[in-house]
Amino acid sequence: MRITGQWNTRHVQVDGKLISSAKSFSVHPHSPDGFAWGYGGSGPAQLALALMLLVTDAGTAKRLYQDFKREYIVELPQADFELEVDLAAYVRHHG
Repeated sequence: MRITGQWNTRHVQVDGKLISSAKSFSVHPHSPDGFAWGYGGSGPAQLALALMLLVTDAGTAKRLYQDFKREYIVELPQADFELEVDLAAYVRHHG
């Protein structure tokens, strides 16, 4: 999967499709301001949870998203980014 983020708007796309924080916010409301990346706070947690929910159920996503945040989201620059990662494989390996 190709994940891209625009720093100024905080928009994130997966394979060219804009994702929303709404579903992840209903599972766990970390960040009312939406997605962020490049540090270990609530916006990155919201993004990691949203990404996990694209490929797995809420229970599994809740178990995995903090580790995914630490492994991938925290390491991104606080700028526009592009990340290639197989989210389904991540879930299979860690779930």
